[in-house]
Amino acid sequence: MATKMTAPKVLAAKGGEKLRMVTAYDYPTAQIADRAGADIILVGDSLANVVLGYDDTLSVTIDVMVHHTAAVARAKPRALIVGDMPWLSFHVTVPEAVRNAGRLIKEGGAEAIKLEGGRKRLPVIRALRDAEIPVMGHLGLTPQSVHAMGGYRVQGKRAHAAYELLSDAHALADAGVFAIVLEGVPDVVAAKVTEEVPVPTIGIGAGRSCDGQVLVFHDVVGLGGGEYLPKFVRRYGALQDEAVAALEAFFADVRSGDFPGEEETYHMPEESARVFRELTEAPAGDDLLADEAMER
Repeated sequence: MATKMTAPKVLAAKGGEKLRMVTAYDYPTAQIADRAGADIILVGDSLANVVLGYDDTLSVTIDVMVHHTAAVARAKPRALIVGDMPWLSFHVTVPEAVRNAGRLIKEGGAEAIKLEGGRKRLPVIRALRDAEIPVMGHLGLTPQSVHAMGGYRVQGKRAHAAYELLSDAHALADAGVFAIVLEGVPDVVAAKVTEEVPVPTIGIGAGRSCDGQVLVFHDVVGLGGGEYLPKFVRRYGALQDEAVAALEAFFADVRSGDFPGEEETYHMPEESARVFRELTEAPAGDDLLADEAMER
């Protein structure tokens, strides 16, 4: 049996075999991810888009994240479970951030948390580390900043912005994060960050130089997502098409009467069925015949 992944093991994987990370939002997707060999399962706030149908990630609350994280934790995966800190769960005060992260650990069963942002998040990161909560950072295209960024735009395309991102990565590593997600940044920037910082980088739209890669479960397996997919997504399945085909076949069998068949039908023992028919065929009010049938 494979040994359980932990935050220290992820940290120790720096420069070694590529880390395999995927999102999962409930018990069955966590089981699938774990059976496939995920090292890290992220219960991402992207569930707002892919599971709950919102246009962005800003609508999910800490209660929602705790609920979905707990469902993933019930799968008892070998993978490290990382709970995403949703918008406004760590932006107001440091004590509030620690309480919210604590809920993901205590109520949700997360084994680490992830939060977005660079140097301005350092007080929160240090407080979480003081509370013995492992922290994963997230730099580059941070979806919770969609309005401030003016949309979902690649970050660090200009030299100064790239240098600032590198500085943020060093600051997060110095503050004690065990890994950093790099999202939507040029490959040369991600490569430099990966080369310089002593913690693993997990790329999503950041090129192949990162220490690992992450994608959204539903994007990988082709479950929903509509027509538009980000450039960095590669689909490896078409589960939505397969699910539609399966349901169409089921509905056709229902209409034709082919479902359920004998193999999907429960039967009474022959004698019990005969007695039941006698009971239902007895004239109304004939209690004597009914009693005799029950005795048999």
